[in-house]
Amino acid sequence: MFSKISRYRKLPSVAAPDARGRILAATDLRLLPAVTGTFRHTVDSGDRLDQLAYKYYSQPLQWWNICDANPQFLSPLALIGKDAVVTTRFPVTVSGPPPWAALFHSILELLGVEDVEIVENIQLVPKQVTVAGQTITALTEVVTRAVLVTYNGLNVSAATLAAAIETAGFSVTPFADLDQVGQEIVIPPKPIG
Repeated sequence: MFSKISRYRKLPSVAAPDARGRILAATDLRLLPAVTGTFRHTVDSGDRLDQLAYKYYSQPLQWWNICDANPQFLSPLALIGKDAVVTTRFPVTVSGPPPWAALFHSILELLGVEDVEIVENIQLVPKQVTVAGQTITALTEVVTRAVLVTYNGLNVSAATLAAAIETAGFSVTPFADLDQVGQEIVIPPKPIG
């Protein structure tokens, strides 16, 4: 039995076998509805899904409509930037050839680390140079590197990861989380019925 505002209320009951082979009554899968006539909300660090649902629908229990309209997020907490799994960008510098193998070894041995990615950006920067007695503006390549680490923030902290990167031989400049705060999410129209 579901309440009148439940998203599962109108789904048919089905018979499904469990792990032991018993047949149990269950609720059928709920497909995500098509979202039309939407507008956007910029996520703030203090946002909560129930408060957003109250703000837009006057019904805090309708938060799941916002989740349905944003299926790219794997959890409701990821939608508002409060997921335990975090990706942090660590800008790094190193003198000489980068010791990538040592970096991967020191980070991947930490509990909670899921993924490590190296990002290199090459920018052309104008620089004044003197050639044959003339000063000209030449474009020089400036390479910046960053390490993107996806990890469970309940098991390891960004400070611990920064220390592991420094242990591998890199210098870490101020790092930042790549999260949903400041990004837009879809707010679907108020549900009818």
